[in-house]
Amino acid sequence: MDINFDFRNDSKCGDPDTDSPKLYQTHKFLWSKMLPCGKAFDLEVVGSSYGRLLLKSDFGNLSSDRMCPHFDGKYNGKFDRWLPDSEREELKYKVRTIGGHIVFPAHKKNGFTINQARGVNRLICDRFDLTLECIRRFYQEEQSPLYDTLIRYKKFFDLFVDFNGYIDFFMLQDFIDEKQQINFSLPFDDFNRLALPLTIEEYKQYKACTIDLVNNRNKRLDVFLKIPVCRSVNIN
Repeated sequence: MDINFDFRNDSKCGDPDTDSPKLYQTHKFLWSKMLPCGKAFDLEVVGSSYGRLLLKSDFGNLSSDRMCPHFDGKYNGKFDRWLPDSEREELKYKVRTIGGHIVFPAHKKNGFTINQARGVNRLICDRFDLTLECIRRFYQEEQSPLYDTLIRYKKFFDLFVDFNGYIDFFMLQDFIDEKQQINFSLPFDDFNRLALPLTIEEYKQYKACTIDLVNNRNKRLDVFLKIPVCRSVNIN
């Protein structure tokens, strides 16, 4: 696995989460392991009838999701000129390395999937730090902008037992501090403010924080891959 690989280069449609074989094979390799609940996460890459790749497991199908948005080309082009071209492209590239991806349940359950819900909710705007805060609160049985969506996927989150289990399984330790609070990429005020950067300075702060988090997770994943382990599930 190359932690510097840009999965956009392996996508015909331009969205690696839809059709990048390399991305899905990497997810399969990384997450095919024992779950905190004691069960095996045995993943298989499969195609769907609507042209999307999926990860099949005994606990339902999963899809890849880019964790951190870059905002470029969105919101009526509001952010398109807030950063120099080189910095904007750096952010767009970095979030498409493996450290910038995670998996969520792919099947709908009486509403939006987690991928969809965090994208359309204006208090989240697809940001992973805010999504992770919602997941942290979910494990504490506390309300959040995504609570109604997350509760529909309780069986998925039960696989990780608790928030610590979720963090450790997906190697997200850099996204929290020593007190297990979220490292937010922008000022956080209990979901009262708009999730988007409000100024150019905030966008630069978001970019720097996001790149740092993804770089650190990439390093963590790289170390994990270099440690000889005996996996108890089939990853062939």
